[in-house]
Amino acid sequence: MPLVPTGSIVGAARDARIGAAAFNVIHLETAEALVTAAERTRLPLILQISENCVRYHGSLRPLTKATLALAEESAAPIAVHLDHITDAELVHQGVAAGAGSVMVDASALPYEQNVATTAALTAWCHERDVYVEAELGEVGGKDGVHAPGARTDPDEALTFVRATGVDALAVAVGSSHAMRERTAELDKELIAALRAALPVPLVLHGSSGVPDDELRRAIAAGMTKINISTHLVSVFTRSIRQTLDGDPALVDSRKYVKPAREAVAQEAARLLEVLNTPVASPAPRRAEVTAGG
Repeated sequence: MPLVPTGSIVGAARDARIGAAAFNVIHLETAEALVTAAERTRLPLILQISENCVRYHGSLRPLTKATLALAEESAAPIAVHLDHITDAELVHQGVAAGAGSVMVDASALPYEQNVATTAALTAWCHERDVYVEAELGEVGGKDGVHAPGARTDPDEALTFVRATGVDALAVAVGSSHAMRERTAELDKELIAALRAALPVPLVLHGSSGVPDDELRRAIAAGMTKINISTHLVSVFTRSIRQTLDGDPALVDSRKYVKPAREAVAQEAARLLEVLNTPVASPAPRRAEVTAGG
């Protein structure tokens, strides 16, 4: 089906009080696994390509184009998003390649510079019908404001959203990047206050460290877009270790990457169901997402 706009997926999820799943692509095999998960569940998925991923591959266009091709050929509703982009030139390159949304990450800058940079890039993106996410402060695991105890102030967040014109905002509510154990407890009261104060959807970064039930409670409180990367990377790596430990003589990478790709597809499908299941209901509630808006 045609590529689905990120804003359509996020907006429908916000209205339905379910999670908009946003899973990170590391390489082509993870992109394939994530698309498989979306097809098996028939649930919307945002595929994210981060600036770190671009740096690893050496350029933006090849992996982005491959990910877009997978999304466009899939029967599932899929969007392609650029994640944690600090370099304005990469924003330009990604939009030119076909990405429909971008996270402009100027959060490491002083507040006034963050506002100015984010507002300028948001205006540029909006002229091209590109959806923009931003962040007020940095997410933990990256030596920032999402470290333990750091929280987003609703009044400051509202001022930031009005000043920049962004379409979604990543907020600090107790999560942290790169957590390998799913033990984080989120500030649901703050999430509810942010939801009430802000006219845009809330984004949870560092969701890998948040257990299933806590994610669902956070969504019920008002969180919408849920970013997951480290947890799925761990699934991929764990599978490869198990396969190679079982056959130390194995040299054909396809024979250990294929089961790892399947393991990620299975876990991503399970997470999609978790995020699309309201707390009050045992069955998934599916948001209506259209290719046109």
